[in-house]
Amino acid sequence: MQLPELRSIQRATWLKVHLYLALSVGFLFALMGLTGSLSMYRVELDELLNPQLIIEQPQGSTQSLDKIMAAVQAAHPTRYGAWTLEMPRNTHSMATAWFDKPTETFFELYAPLMVSVNPYTCEVVASRFWGQTATTWLLDLHTQLKLDRLGWNTVGLLGLLLLTSCGTGLYLWWPGLKALPQTFKLRHQSGMMWLAFDLHRLIGLFSAPPLIVLAFTGLLLSYPIILETLVGTSGMEHGETGRTITSTAIPNNHPTSLSAAWFVAQSAFPKAELRRVTTPAGDTGIYRINIRQACEVNHRHPYTTVWVDRWSGQIKEVRNPNTFSTGETFSTWVWPLHTGEALSATGRLAWFFSGISLFVLYVSGLLRWLCKIGKVQDRAVNLAAIKPKLLRLKTRLLELIALVIKHAPIAYAQTRAWISKAIVGRSG
Repeated sequence: MQLPELRSIQRATWLKVHLYLALSVGFLFALMGLTGSLSMYRVELDELLNPQLIIEQPQGSTQSLDKIMAAVQAAHPTRYGAWTLEMPRNTHSMATAWFDKPTETFFELYAPLMVSVNPYTCEVVASRFWGQTATTWLLDLHTQLKLDRLGWNTVGLLGLLLLTSCGTGLYLWWPGLKALPQTFKLRHQSGMMWLAFDLHRLIGLFSAPPLIVLAFTGLLLSYPIILETLVGTSGMEHGETGRTITSTAIPNNHPTSLSAAWFVAQSAFPKAELRRVTTPAGDTGIYRINIRQACEVNHRHPYTTVWVDRWSGQIKEVRNPNTFSTGETFSTWVWPLHTGEALSATGRLAWFFSGISLFVLYVSGLLRWLCKIGKVQDRAVNLAAIKPKLLRLKTRLLELIALVIKHAPIAYAQTRAWISKAIVGRSG
């Protein structure tokens, strides 16, 4: 068999793989992309939809950890066990207390109680269950398709299939060195479908690298056993708290307070930032204090951890990412790289558009296929007719962007006020 003929057969084979993946799970790819892009700004969207979660004017200093936690426990006196208190992300944000397994959602895969507390006044502003708010519902759709463990495993397989789709797409894109300049042209003279095809190839080319990263990290998050096997570590996946550590001290009438436990933990990392404190559960329970060092890429879920004994006030164990092996350090990057947390604001925006590109790729590829089988008719692209409209649209968009930049703070405040009024009216 001649080499050109062999290459033609290989290309036809990979084209079928690429096509069948798109027709079978392309819609799910698009769904993962859209929900993932929106979830990248989950906290910001939640505050926009729930303006009561934003503190307009911070009132002096924040209350002590003990007072904040006491307010949470007073609002939920029958919930026994460990609570995790997450610190506000900025001066205008709420502190959030998490209760992992409330009775109302006990049998769900992941549906903790989230209690939002004003850190300046200790007022409990909202108590909500994960999956019952718009943004957490979207994130559940992204991570598990709202199908619990089955959906979680399915999303992991979708990550593997997306890797295959990106690989076949790049293979099919490569035209050879001589024809390389031609691949960056948009053939609008050849009709709407050729234009859609060229856009599909260009968008696919530039979005492939971030999509490969997102698909690979998503696969590792769904199947942490793969990560453990690759890097030779255990207990490093997202959500793991390290090995179980219990108190060996004798219970007494002078247990260490939350604030005191944080003070003790600071001695190990004096320049670190407090992110989370988990309270002890039972007599053998122990404080688990998560703090973030400046070198860590994890902002909300740092790996630096100090365990403080509830009864003796002594440090029982310390986990320091600076002492991690290469494999363990790689593990710490998986979650923040997938969510964009490890990237700058520009990087997060690039991740956002990469997710959106999956939807665009699905639609453009589907249109191309429907045209080939005769279900959609091609049509001419008259650029001469639409060019003035495009130029006017460009001018209007630039004016709109300038206007948004100028009036964004006012518009944002008015939108929040409107949402707040609508919520009050609905509750009344």
